[in-house]
Amino acid sequence: MASVTIYDVAARAEVSIKTVSRVMNNEPNVRPMMRERVLEAAQALGYSPNLSARSLAGSKSFVIAVFVDAALTIDHWRSERGADYLSRIQLGATLQCRDAGYHLLVELIDHEAPQIRQEVGALLAALKPDGVILTPPSSDNEIVLELLNKSGTPYVRLGPEETEGPGPRVHMDNFAAARDVTEHLAGLGHKRIGFVVGEPRHGASQARRQGYLAAMEARGLSVDQAWIRQGDFTFQSGHDAAKALLALPDRPTAIFASNDDMALGVLAAAAEAGVLVPGEVSVAGFDDSPSARFSRPQLTTVRQPVVEMAELATRLLIKGQVKGGAAGAMAAPIDELLPFELIHRASTAPPPAP
Repeated sequence: MASVTIYDVAARAEVSIKTVSRVMNNEPNVRPMMRERVLEAAQALGYSPNLSARSLAGSKSFVIAVFVDAALTIDHWRSERGADYLSRIQLGATLQCRDAGYHLLVELIDHEAPQIRQEVGALLAALKPDGVILTPPSSDNEIVLELLNKSGTPYVRLGPEETEGPGPRVHMDNFAAARDVTEHLAGLGHKRIGFVVGEPRHGASQARRQGYLAAMEARGLSVDQAWIRQGDFTFQSGHDAAKALLALPDRPTAIFASNDDMALGVLAAAAEAGVLVPGEVSVAGFDDSPSARFSRPQLTTVRQPVVEMAELATRLLIKGQVKGGAAGAMAAPIDELLPFELIHRASTAPPPAP
């Protein structure tokens, strides 16, 4: 049986070829009744628009690309934990792409590679995406931003460190969220609160560290530098940091890790050391990944609107609200701040009595 074409759909719906094309490309100014008639005809015939043909027919590629950190993503998968952040970004972006007839491509970017300029340039030339979603640290990488601006490719920055930088941004207030977690622990009566810093190349890591320090200062609580340990958002780094913290002579009674993977590492280290959670040490994380609800005890954490951020970024790109190149740089910046939520669970409680 010959494949169904746009001409067959037009004939069945009794409309012009142009009308079918506008419906399939999700273009505006099509009457709802007409759109419904075309879609019903396409479904009845089993018609599926060919992506290559659609690309050749106009200037669009119908591709949205997501740039993610290669090193961190690979480390997460190797440790068999994490990658939840990427999964939620994919979910939010895919939902929008599917509804609009776009395809989503996830590209790993090695920000430490000396040939990053050549690789990203070749990627943009080959894909010719209609838009790019930049996740940290791509959202602050000067080379990546320069190449996108030169190519005229529209992009949206997710969670950038530099909120005054170029291009539209969709983010949450990492500083305020970390401050609220620390305030929660201090409000329970904790005075010695340890902190595990996230991947240093990610802007969110420093914002969360500053939020922790601000809350401690506001409460009049001193901070021993031995209570602050460097991590990299992986389970193992949280585990190593917690081992060091729990070995201190005057150890913290609460530990706040900059993401849930590291917080799970803290829980594991506490269990290995025979330290009860939350009886002897409270533990809090950041992200509200599925693991936060499955851990024992369940993890107090911050729920990031990651899916919503990815949905909004994709919608901005697909609807053409983001301009590329010089036009985008000169336009009024888009700055979308989405709310977070502090989730109280069983891993935090008042400190043990002296």
